Amino acid sequence: MAHAPFGPLAVSLGDPAGIGPEVVAKCWDGRDGFNLPAFVAIGDPRSITNVWDGPIEIVEDPRQADAVFDHALPVIQIAAASADAPGQPSVHGAHCSLDSLEIAVGLTRSGSAAAVVTGPVSKEQLYSIGFSHPGQTEFVAERCGVGSGNVAMMLAGPTLRTVPVTTHLPLADVAQRLSPGLIEARGRTTLRGLQRNFGIANPVLAISGLNPHAGEGGMLGREEVEIIEPAIAALRAEGWRVTGPHPADTMFHAAARARYDAALCMYHDQALIPVKALHFEDGVNVTLGLPIIRTAPDHGTAFDIAGQDRADPRPLAAAIRMAAICAANREVAE
Repeated sequence: MAHAPFGPLAVSLGDPAGIGPEVVAKCWDGRDGFNLPAFVAIGDPRSITNVWDGPIEIVEDPRQADAVFDHALPVIQIAAASADAPGQPSVHGAHCSLDSLEIAVGLTRSGSAAAVVTGPVSKEQLYSIGFSHPGQTEFVAERCGVGSGNVAMMLAGPTLRTVPVTTHLPLADVAQRLSPGLIEARGRTTLRGLQRNFGIANPVLAISGLNPHAGEGGMLGREEVEIIEPAIAALRAEGWRVTGPHPADTMFHAAARARYDAALCMYHDQALIPVKALHFEDGVNVTLGLPIIRTAPDHGTAFDIAGQDRADPRPLAAAIRMAAICAANREVAE
């Protein structure tokens, strides 16, 4: 896949003191076994040489990656004030990770890169330098001119894709945040993302209930009757293929998964537990609703193991492959 027709991918290294530099290097090392397209790493190359002794070549444009990729890891260099040691995050590293993200998104928006794959960052360190977004997703959305309410976080693995309607909320707050409008918006974003990023012309979306047994007709909670069912009816009226509300405990066995293309779930753990149970090593975070393609591995900086040659590159390799799949599908569609 190394010389795919859609062009190289931009991979931000994330926090230079985390495992991002190590897993990026390992992905290049294992590029043939992982079946990866050409990509360019963006960040401080010293964070890579701190943990890896393989070949690196500094480039200025992602489009140079094709000529380099077979013999060296191409890197667009970020000038950092100092080189962070693995496992020792700092303010300098936070600035470096933010600059890396900013450049990766900008190159993808300009068309120089086909997609952006974001490495793990430390929110604590970013907040210390004035980063005001809840996470990288919201930052990327703002840079693309998209409101955070119009994007959706999809967790995608080989046999399951899920999208949470609400994300990082206390469970006690979920019911009051749900509304037909919110569910409809997340549903539309998911369905359009399935068409555009995954090449599914007429996707099927299964929508979960909130309560046990999907509320048992209102006996175990009224949210299904008053909130979720009206949203499903509205989406169906627009011509979408939508089913539910389904009891969440019967949505994720193999036979059930075969009946839909993605599951829309009411809260964070309802969506993420089944994906992580089935695809812990190869589940990918895909941001839907953006004009560009953005994926990310579903893990953090892991400062505790950085620099110890213990980081598993498979989640990042899965994110790179998923970005390539989405880029290929958009190339066909457009």
